[in-house]
Amino acid sequence: MITLRKSAERGLADFGWLNSHHTFSFGNYHDPQHMGFGPLRVINEDRVQPGMGFGTHGHRDMEILSWVLDGALEHKDSMGTGAVIRPGEIQRMTAGTGVMHSEFNASQSDLVHFLQIWIIPDRTGYEPGYEQHAFEPAELADQWTLVASNRPSGKAVKIHQDASLYVTRLSAGHELTHATDKARKLWLHVARGAVTLDGHRLDTGDGAAISDVEKVTVRADADAEVLLFDMTA
Repeated sequence: MITLRKSAERGLADFGWLNSHHTFSFGNYHDPQHMGFGPLRVINEDRVQPGMGFGTHGHRDMEILSWVLDGALEHKDSMGTGAVIRPGEIQRMTAGTGVMHSEFNASQSDLVHFLQIWIIPDRTGYEPGYEQHAFEPAELADQWTLVASNRPSGKAVKIHQDASLYVTRLSAGHELTHATDKARKLWLHVARGAVTLDGHRLDTGDGAAISDVEKVTVRADADAEVLLFDMTA
């Protein structure tokens, strides 16, 4: 079964310095029909103005992933981590027993556009942790590339949940299939471009909840960047 979540149906928060679209309920946006999907709790598409950002604030008991689409995102946290995340890099922060952090646009002239993703961990009380890995364009081109998993391989970061995140930058006309177990849940998010998912058209910002399938096929109708989550139910 495939249920579409169209971009225009998402929640919106616009504070001037921040424009954020919420796939699931977040902050002042509450929709009891969209509280998450499996352990996937948040997909926020954030655009932050130059020099602006999220001041120091706290999290706990959440796996937080950041995937930058354009620009550069500066991160600092109470674990002593200071980093800048750019397109093609995955950041994972395990909030665990508690962590304070800030996120700012690292540029004084250019917008930063990124996806903030929260995954509920398989238990509470993990020690806070941080990972960041970069992928070359060729590693993401026209293939499903594992970037985060509870069983990471290659450059993938480790998350504390039975969930895997794959990313592809799919060229127009190319097609990819992903096989899974019917008992698992899939979520597909189109970060940019346009694709057809098993006969369903999805454009930039669209998502799809997928369940009770053994495989899905994605074809790029235009150059596209796509995220695919494969998760425990």
